[in-house]
Amino acid sequence: MDLRVVDHLLTTTRSVRKRLDLARPVEPAVLERAIEIALQAPTGSNSQGWHFLVVTDPEKRAALAGLYRRAFEAYASAPAGTMRPELPPDDPRARQLPRIIDSATYLAEHLHEVPVHVVPCVEGRVENAGTLAQASVYGSILPAVWSFMLALRARGVGSAWTTLHIMYEQEAAKVLGVPDSVTQTALLPVAYYKGAEFKPAGRLPARQRTHWNTWGKRRPT
Repeated sequence: MDLRVVDHLLTTTRSVRKRLDLARPVEPAVLERAIEIALQAPTGSNSQGWHFLVVTDPEKRAALAGLYRRAFEAYASAPAGTMRPELPPDDPRARQLPRIIDSATYLAEHLHEVPVHVVPCVEGRVENAGTLAQASVYGSILPAVWSFMLALRARGVGSAWTTLHIMYEQEAAKVLGVPDSVTQTALLPVAYYKGAEFKPAGRLPARQRTHWNTWGKRRPT
């Protein structure tokens, strides 16, 4: 295994919004192969309760995009700190925030034009359950979705993990015919991406987010 190839894939799989090619369709075979790869991911108790709802119908995409925009407007107008963290000016994440907001706004305005929406779902409802049940159910779908995004990236297809439409999950379920017993976990806009190759993003140093044996303890020397 060439670790350089693996590391490059893992460190350059970005959330793609403004660089999605809105005019180029994504072949069904590409999506199906990426889902086949995704279903090799771990799943709790081998439950395999995952489902990938692929939405290409223009009217359904428009309906999902309308729900997403409603949620985005609520998110964008909320006071700082209520739906997103407040960051000090010298935090590197604060410097990146204007670019991210611009990108997210673009997606909200153009989501209906993205040729494919993928809604990963998982069997079961755990919103009223304890943290163990929630972790188990989401842990049985999130690895598969990340594998799906990596498989797309390897094929020149971009995506972005979004969850805002879940603010109106029941309305989305009516649009898509999702049973009441199934949880929608995300909405991924999917399209070929335009422009140059992606680069690793600026991130906080790993040592600031790594704890050894006890919270707040750094690696023993």
